[in-house]
Amino acid sequence: MAGSLSAGRAAPRSSTRRYSGTDPPLSLAGPTVADLQRTAELEKFLVEADLYEGKEESLKREEVLCEIGWIVKEWVKKMASKKGYAEQLVEQANAVLFTFGSYRLGVHGPGADIDTLCVGPSYVNREEDFFVTLHGILAEMKEVTELQPIPEAHVPVMKFKYRGISIDLLYASLSLSVIPPDFDISQGSVLCDVDEATIRSLNGCRVADQILRLVPNAESFRTTLRCLKHWAKRRGVYSNITGFLGGVNWALLVARVCQLYPNAVPSMLVSRFFRVFTQWQWPNPVMLCAIENDDLGFSVWDPRKNPRDRSHLMPIITPAYPCMNSSYNVSTSTLRVIMEQFRFGNRMCQEIELNKANWTALFEPFHFFEAYGKFLVVDIVAEDDDDLRLWKGWVESRLRQLTLKIERDTKGILQCHPYPCEYADPAIQCAHCAFYMGLSRKEGMKICGQKFDIRGTVDEFMHEIGMYTLWKTGMDLAVTHVCRKQIPSHVFEQGYKKPCPPLHANQQEQSDKNDGEDCTMSAYLEGQLKRKYDSDGDGHVESCKSVKRASVSPPCEGTPPQHGNSVSKILCDSPVKLVSSVLCSGTQTSLLHDDVNLEQTHLTSSPHGLTSSPHGSEDTSASDTSCAAVGAVVLADESSKLGSLMFNVEIDTIQTMAGHTALKCVAEKDETKLEGIRSLASSDCAEFSERAEVFTETVLAENVHLSGDEVI
Repeated sequence: MAGSLSAGRAAPRSSTRRYSGTDPPLSLAGPTVADLQRTAELEKFLVEADLYEGKEESLKREEVLCEIGWIVKEWVKKMASKKGYAEQLVEQANAVLFTFGSYRLGVHGPGADIDTLCVGPSYVNREEDFFVTLHGILAEMKEVTELQPIPEAHVPVMKFKYRGISIDLLYASLSLSVIPPDFDISQGSVLCDVDEATIRSLNGCRVADQILRLVPNAESFRTTLRCLKHWAKRRGVYSNITGFLGGVNWALLVARVCQLYPNAVPSMLVSRFFRVFTQWQWPNPVMLCAIENDDLGFSVWDPRKNPRDRSHLMPIITPAYPCMNSSYNVSTSTLRVIMEQFRFGNRMCQEIELNKANWTALFEPFHFFEAYGKFLVVDIVAEDDDDLRLWKGWVESRLRQLTLKIERDTKGILQCHPYPCEYADPAIQCAHCAFYMGLSRKEGMKICGQKFDIRGTVDEFMHEIGMYTLWKTGMDLAVTHVCRKQIPSHVFEQGYKKPCPPLHANQQEQSDKNDGEDCTMSAYLEGQLKRKYDSDGDGHVESCKSVKRASVSPPCEGTPPQHGNSVSKILCDSPVKLVSSVLCSGTQTSLLHDDVNLEQTHLTSSPHGLTSSPHGSEDTSASDTSCAAVGAVVLADESSKLGSLMFNVEIDTIQTMAGHTALKCVAEKDETKLEGIRSLASSDCAEFSERAEVFTETVLAENVHLSGDEVI
């Protein structure tokens, strides 16, 4: 039975004589001796890269799936009995577990999760029976850890680990009173009388089965897909949630290349993959078969009829009815990044074929932090690891919207590259992580004096973050701007910064200028307490009293820059815009030519409403709010589920905080509760003062103003 639990293993090799697709193959040529040699080298590389799981883990996965299958069967019987059905129907009550994704396709690696779908009868629903009753059953089992229900997701899912194996469990209630053990999910009748969420849940299994039917050689497909997925992760373009390509997208692209070259071996398919898709004329869709229309009336991808489909930039169409665009998350900025990486892959494959390089060169990691000069940093903090997992998942799911909004509000000129990797400082013993987004102008659009103001853009993003319904005390978020010099060392491989490669043409001038300035940031995030931090003359940070902040308005355009701020003023009087807890508003972000900065604004909000509440230090006036180091402060109200988000910006001068940024957890005496994340200047005060004095007197022609109307 295709796609069922018993079919989780790789299927036998398919016949190379079976051709399918919307067009005939581009070439029927088979491999040469050199191609076979390169394929052997590629397969050896994949094995050495530890991309295949061992027999012991494979057997454990099968045992886990069998146990989960037994659990859902017993759960359905329990629901039938609870709802008063006859004893005979209770006895026949059944649920069938299917696998899909990388496990079904046979390309999963060690530690990968297993995408599973539970198909149940009509009287067992998703809202109460699955997400409440089954959730309760799993929560009581000692084998189950990290249980996380996500009912509001586009495809509702329950995530957990069972005996250490990660499981993503979906549920589909079909219009049948009894689900037979040999149920065939590929038949069209399964879509009768079901809702949209159920269709999306069923689609993963149906698509995986169709892919395996449509590729001419399953083994070559698997090796090539395993290779391309590893490459995509190394190059930072594997993430559907942030606007790149996820597992199903890569599977469909590889399957299409397999159709175009049905007799090719993996080394040839990898090379042809990059050759085909560097020349692909998007938004022409990638399709494994013709789009099927059915009498069931479900909407299928069709830009001729559906205006929304016309906006899709990189359509990759699923082969199972109802056919959908699996890559609707791709934006202008992420498509640009994907195409750049395709061109890189094409160059490397050409060199490999000419014996000028080996496979290692293709999988060289993308040096994200060396490719951009400016970044937005999204710091996430929570009370514990369980809360962080929930909070991070929500924030990460909205990062793509921030990219889209920046594109929209700057007419595509300001490009945003969200990096799909998360980072956490290993020196910090608290629940936290951070995401980075590279910023650059569109190539050829560097116009002198051109300004952008995306304060409203970030404000809108913060409002959406605040829609999170499962918010808990301790969940906070800071969004700040940093330059490359301010990036902490723990994000770099092996803990140190590698030499910077040549940047994109539109970033070179900007980067040269910024790198010439010793501009390091000292930032801190206080998640729970109304606390400020001051510094003594020796660079040590002391806790200040919690003070009531007076209202501070951003300086008007033309306000002379204020200089000479001490370390204590930078830390105490310069709160950065921060999204705290549930809902934030007025987050004003100013991106400026050659220097991106965020203007000061402070708001408080609640889960049910939004209240504007600018804040400032008691001893700070509107005229002395300038600072170079951007610090982040959350002022969380003990009586409400929110804090504040504020950004602070440098004016026309750059002052430096010597030393690299180090995030540290603050504990209050015997309390283990997280009080915040903060950055400390690690060098001595004398060195700082000397550097600050130099830069305070230097006015940079293209630096950022607090007026909030300039941009990179």
